[in-house]
Parts: sequence; C-alpha cells; structure tokens
Amino acid sequence: MVTIHKFGATPLTCHAWSSDQSKVAISQNNQNIVIYKSGGKGWETESQLQQHDLRVTGIDWAPRTNRIVTCSEDRNAYVWVKDGEAWKHTLVVLRINRAATCVRWSPDENKFAVGSGAKVISVCFYEKEYDFWVAKHIKKPIKSTVTTVDWHPNNILLAAGSTDFKVRIFSGYLKEIEAKPTPTEWGAKMTFGNLMAEFTNSPNGGGWVHDLSFSLDGSKVAWVGHDSSVSVADAGNGMRIAKLKTCLLPFKSVLWVSPSTLIVAGHDYVPIVFSLSSEGNLVEGDRLEEDKKASLGTLSNARQMFQNMDILGQSDSGTRINTTHENQINELRIQKTMKDEVRTISSCAGDGKLVIWNLETLAGKLKPQRN
Repeated sequence: MVTIHKFGATPLTCHAWSSDQSKVAISQNNQNIVIYKSGGKGWETESQLQQHDLRVTGIDWAPRTNRIVTCSEDRNAYVWVKDGEAWKHTLVVLRINRAATCVRWSPDENKFAVGSGAKVISVCFYEKEYDFWVAKHIKKPIKSTVTTVDWHPNNILLAAGSTDFKVRIFSGYLKEIEAKPTPTEWGAKMTFGNLMAEFTNSPNGGGWVHDLSFSLDGSKVAWVGHDSSVSVADAGNGMRIAKLKTCLLPFKSVLWVSPSTLIVAGHDYVPIVFSLSSEGNLVEGDRLEEDKKASLGTLSNARQMFQNMDILGQSDSGTRINTTHENQINELRIQKTMKDEVRTISSCAGDGKLVIWNLETLAGKLKPQRN
C-alpha cells in the first residue's frame, strides 16, 4: 500500500518524523522548516521553525528526547526543543566557512554530526558547564564536500561520504560525554577522528557519493553514487566490497530494511530493491511500483495546459511517467519500525509529494534475488 501526501508544487528537500509518526518536519527547498501534524482532514501546520537565513539542507528528529536538529547553507545548525506549544532554538556554532550539507543524531541522542562543504565533519555535543553546544572537527583525510553521514548502532563509529568519491568510517568517540568503547570489527583504535576504514567509489569511472547507510547490525555499510552504482562494504568479511553498476539514472538515497535488503531511490522516481546474495554479491530486484507511460490526452483548456507546463514541466504533446512520484526522489527515511523490523519507509521528492510505502503489503517485492 502506498499513501500519498501532497504539500504543493514546491520541491521537498528533506524530512524527518516524530517518534509516534503523528508529525513530520519538512523543508520545502527554502530557509524554513514546517512541522505538520496529522488531523482529521489530513496534515495541518503545527509550527514553523524560522531561524535559518538560507536553504535548509538537513533535518533529524530524535525519537526519545524529542529534539530536532537542522542545518543549512547558512553554515549554521540549530537544536530545537519543544517548550509548551512553542519550539525554542539554540544556535550551534559549527565553525565552518562553507555550507552545512547533512545532519544526523547519534543513536543515543547525546551528540550529532554535521557534514559540510568545508571538507569538515562537525561532531557536536552539549557542554553542561557552559550551557552550550560544542563542535569538534574531523578533517583529515577529507578532500572535498561531505554529502552524507550516518552513525553506527554503537553510537561511536561515524560513516561519511563525499564528492571526492570516498566513503570513510571514523571514530566519533567523545571522552567528554561517554565511556571508552570496546573494539569492533571495524577496528580497535577509537580516539576521536581516527580513520577506521576508507573505500573508493572511483574504479572504472566512479562518481560522487550521494548517500550511505549502516546496516541494522552495523556490520556493513552501503552507499550509492552518481555513477548509478550501489556498493556494500562488509567489515565481517575482511572489508569485502560488493559493487553493482546499473543502467539506471543516478541514485540519491539508500536504506537498509533487512540484513540483506536495500532500497535505493533517485532520478528514476521509484524506490528500487537490491539484495545481497549468500555469496556476498549485489543483485537488482523489483521496483516498489510499476513504471508505465501513459498519454496525457487532450487538455480541456489553454489555462490547464500552461499550468502543467509551469508547475509540472509537462506539455500536452508529451508523455508522463505514470508513477507516484513525478520528479526525482531526494530522500528516503525509515518511518516506522516494530520489533526491530522496518515496516514503513517514506520518500520526499522534487514534485512536492511525501509518500509512505508499506513494506508489509509490498513484501513480495522484497524477496531476496538469486545471483
């Protein structure tokens, strides 16, 4: 089952869900964040978070502490805390000289990481003594814009992808707020900023790394590139890399939904399933919906024709993709989990739609494929 929510024609850049899925925070390709709550007549505006000066590039909503963190092209991040009916904000000084590009809370919600165009990852934590959010930098050996970050389930390791075609695993251990970590299959040296592993997306062409995701148990990391490839690095198997170069359009987002199943999405408008075979190879699976073309037919009047050309970029003489999304998917997020199983995911896209995909009803498309 697919549920469609339309928020106008403005592209949706990023989004994040509250812990009970009754509210969603959305950036509509501008400097504001709008929080919608589900009501009897659909989604209703609850709050607007207005502090950023430039386009918001990342949102994350901590499920237990109910805090929202946002980052923007204005080089700032804010932590938002609900106080009664209002949201109070605290500025986080990231100490970067280029746009912030992405943000994620750690699993324990005691710190968050912000990627940026300054070739820096800011790992931020709250300093109680000074009542202030402090940022520590991971710099080396990053050589270009950090496009995506994700935390390992152990709350220590941090994965980052960038436009230098690299995926790197760093230690995000902060001795100021957490106990000394134990060794993992990714490595044992856990001093802050230590490079645990590095993988390249550049052999045979390569491309920018747009998104990455740790597996649910943290033993693998998957990433997607602008070269229309999907890759998985397996720490439990000697850092073996499985890469599948497809003939599809570039991907922009990737999620693990089971120990061996990935869902990716991007410029093809439809989420696509990839599975990891028992031999450790990636196999392209089904799309979550059929991709059919349908004729637009004759428009009833000139006004409707020009509306479609202006808003949807469609003319009466062409064809359109008969899929739920009508523009590139910018972001996939896990919406609901139950007993450590992903039940629903959501996608936001350049067509202004937020779509919820029920994986239980689409279970047949998620079956592992044979190599």
